[in-house]
Amino acid sequence: MTGVLDLFEAHFLVTDLNAAVDFYREVVGLRLAHVTAAGDAAFMWIGEARQAMLGLWACGPAPLRVTSHAAFRTSVADVMAAPPMLRTAGVTPLDFSGRPTDAPVVLAWMPAAAVYFRDPDGNLLEFIAMLPEQPRPDLGVLPWRMWQFIHQPAAAHAS
Repeated sequence: MTGVLDLFEAHFLVTDLNAAVDFYREVVGLRLAHVTAAGDAAFMWIGEARQAMLGLWACGPAPLRVTSHAAFRTSVADVMAAPPMLRTAGVTPLDFSGRPTDAPVVLAWMPAAAVYFRDPDGNLLEFIAMLPEQPRPDLGVLPWRMWQFIHQPAAAHAS
Protein backbone atom coordinates (compact mmCIF):
# COMPACT_ATOMS: atom_id res chain seq x y z
CA MET A 1 0.00 0.00 0.00
CA THR A 2 1.38 3.40 -0.97
CA GLY A 3 1.45 6.08 1.75
CA VAL A 4 -0.53 8.92 0.17
CA LEU A 5 0.27 12.19 1.95
CA ASP A 6 -2.17 14.54 0.21
CA LEU A 7 -3.56 15.67 -3.14
CA PHE A 8 -0.74 17.25 -5.14
CA GLU A 9 -2.48 18.34 -8.31
CA ALA A 10 -5.67 18.53 -10.34
CA HIS A 11 -6.02 19.13 -14.07
CA PHE A 12 -8.65 20.88 -16.16
CA LEU A 13 -9.29 20.98 -19.88
CA VAL A 14 -9.70 24.56 -21.08
CA THR A 15 -10.83 26.04 -24.38
CA ASP A 16 -8.49 29.06 -24.23
CA LEU A 17 -5.23 28.43 -22.38
CA ASN A 18 -4.19 32.10 -22.16
CA ALA A 19 -7.58 33.17 -20.80
CA ALA A 20 -7.49 30.30 -18.28
CA VAL A 21 -3.98 31.24 -17.11
CA ASP A 22 -5.08 34.86 -16.72
CA PHE A 23 -8.18 33.81 -14.77
CA TYR A 24 -6.33 31.54 -12.36
CA ARG A 25 -3.56 34.10 -11.90
CA GLU A 26 -5.69 37.25 -11.56
CA VAL A 27 -8.93 35.96 -10.04
CA VAL A 28 -7.85 32.92 -8.03
CA GLY A 29 -4.36 34.20 -7.18
CA LEU A 30 -2.26 31.25 -8.38
CA ARG A 31 1.29 31.67 -9.71
CA LEU A 32 2.36 30.44 -13.12
CA ALA A 33 4.90 27.64 -12.71
CA HIS A 34 5.48 26.41 -16.26
CA VAL A 35 4.11 26.47 -19.80
CA THR A 36 4.96 23.52 -22.05
CA ALA A 37 7.22 24.16 -25.03
CA ALA A 38 4.31 23.33 -27.35
CA GLY A 39 2.15 25.88 -25.53
CA ASP A 40 -0.63 23.36 -25.01
CA ALA A 41 -0.52 23.19 -21.20
CA ALA A 42 0.28 25.44 -18.26
CA PHE A 43 0.90 24.60 -14.63
CA MET A 44 0.04 26.92 -11.75
CA TRP A 45 1.39 26.62 -8.21
CA ILE A 46 -1.28 26.46 -5.51
CA GLY A 47 0.20 28.13 -2.43
CA GLU A 48 3.95 27.72 -2.04
CA ALA A 49 5.95 26.44 -5.02
CA ARG A 50 6.37 22.67 -5.21
CA GLN A 51 3.55 21.95 -2.73
CA ALA A 52 0.46 21.65 -4.99
CA MET A 53 -0.50 22.63 -8.49
CA LEU A 54 -3.23 23.02 -11.06
CA GLY A 55 -2.64 21.84 -14.62
CA LEU A 56 -4.50 23.56 -17.47
CA TRP A 57 -4.66 21.74 -20.81
CA ALA A 58 -5.80 23.38 -24.05
CA CYS A 59 -8.39 21.19 -25.74
CA GLY A 60 -10.17 23.58 -28.09
CA PRO A 61 -13.91 24.16 -28.10
CA ALA A 62 -15.01 20.50 -28.50
CA PRO A 63 -12.84 17.84 -26.89
CA LEU A 64 -13.37 14.36 -28.31
CA ARG A 65 -12.56 12.67 -25.01
CA VAL A 66 -12.52 14.16 -21.56
CA THR A 67 -10.64 12.37 -18.79
CA SER A 68 -9.97 13.51 -15.27
CA HIS A 69 -6.59 13.44 -13.59
CA ALA A 70 -5.50 13.65 -9.97
CA ALA A 71 -2.03 13.26 -8.51
CA PHE A 72 -1.31 12.07 -5.00
CA ARG A 73 1.83 13.30 -3.27
CA THR A 74 3.87 10.52 -1.72
CA SER A 75 7.49 9.77 -0.89
CA VAL A 76 10.18 9.01 -3.49
CA ALA A 77 10.44 5.49 -2.02
CA ASP A 78 6.71 4.95 -2.58
CA VAL A 79 6.91 6.25 -6.18
CA MET A 80 9.79 3.82 -6.80
CA ALA A 81 7.78 0.95 -5.27
CA ALA A 82 4.57 1.84 -7.13
CA PRO A 83 5.10 -0.09 -10.42
CA PRO A 84 5.42 -3.56 -8.84
CA MET A 85 2.74 -2.73 -6.25
CA LEU A 86 0.32 -1.64 -9.01
CA ARG A 87 1.07 -4.74 -11.10
CA THR A 88 0.40 -6.95 -8.06
CA ALA A 89 -2.98 -5.21 -7.75
CA GLY A 90 -3.74 -5.91 -11.41
CA VAL A 91 -3.18 -2.30 -12.49
CA THR A 92 -0.78 -1.29 -15.28
CA PRO A 93 1.77 1.39 -14.27
CA LEU A 94 2.22 3.98 -17.02
CA ASP A 95 4.87 6.49 -18.04
CA PHE A 96 4.15 10.11 -19.00
CA SER A 97 3.15 9.05 -22.52
CA GLY A 98 0.74 6.37 -21.30
CA ARG A 99 3.00 3.42 -22.08
CA PRO A 100 3.38 0.56 -19.60
CA THR A 101 6.47 1.03 -17.43
CA ASP A 102 8.45 -0.59 -14.65
CA ALA A 103 10.00 2.64 -13.35
CA PRO A 104 9.00 6.24 -12.66
CA VAL A 105 9.59 9.15 -14.98
CA VAL A 106 11.01 12.50 -13.92
CA LEU A 107 9.25 15.76 -14.75
CA ALA A 108 12.49 17.70 -14.84
CA TRP A 109 10.98 21.18 -14.77
CA MET A 110 9.87 20.65 -11.14
CA PRO A 111 11.70 18.15 -10.67
CA ALA A 112 9.47 15.31 -9.50
CA ALA A 113 9.32 11.53 -9.90
CA ALA A 114 5.98 10.15 -11.06
CA VAL A 115 4.15 6.97 -11.99
CA TYR A 116 0.74 7.06 -13.68
CA PHE A 117 -2.13 4.56 -13.73
CA ARG A 118 -5.85 4.44 -14.45
CA ASP A 119 -8.76 3.75 -12.15
CA PRO A 120 -11.55 1.33 -13.20
CA ASP A 121 -13.39 4.21 -14.94
CA GLY A 122 -10.33 5.30 -16.93
CA ASN A 123 -9.46 8.35 -14.85
CA LEU A 124 -5.72 9.01 -14.88
CA LEU A 125 -4.11 8.87 -11.45
CA GLU A 126 -0.54 9.62 -10.44
CA PHE A 127 1.79 9.06 -7.53
CA ILE A 128 4.28 11.94 -7.42
CA ALA A 129 7.19 12.95 -5.20
CA MET A 130 9.22 16.14 -5.43
CA LEU A 131 12.97 15.64 -5.87
CA PRO A 132 15.65 17.71 -4.10
CA GLU A 133 17.68 18.54 -7.24
CA GLN A 134 17.42 21.85 -9.06
CA PRO A 135 14.77 22.10 -11.80
CA ARG A 136 15.98 21.25 -15.31
CA PRO A 137 13.20 22.33 -17.72
CA ASP A 138 15.59 21.75 -20.63
CA LEU A 139 15.42 17.98 -19.98
CA GLY A 140 11.64 17.66 -20.37
CA VAL A 141 10.27 14.33 -19.13
CA LEU A 142 12.80 11.53 -18.87
CA PRO A 143 13.08 8.02 -17.44
CA TRP A 144 14.15 7.71 -13.80
CA ARG A 145 17.34 5.85 -14.78
CA MET A 146 18.42 8.69 -17.08
CA TRP A 147 17.76 11.29 -14.34
CA GLN A 148 19.86 9.22 -11.92
CA PHE A 149 22.68 8.94 -14.47
CA ILE A 150 22.68 12.72 -15.04
CA HIS A 151 22.84 13.37 -11.29
CA GLN A 152 25.61 10.92 -10.45
CA PRO A 153 28.91 12.47 -9.39
CA ALA A 154 31.33 12.89 -12.32
CA ALA A 155 33.62 10.18 -10.85
CA ALA A 156 30.81 7.62 -11.17
CA HIS A 157 30.64 8.21 -14.95
CA ALA A 158 34.37 7.47 -15.31
CA SER A 159 34.24 4.02 -13.68
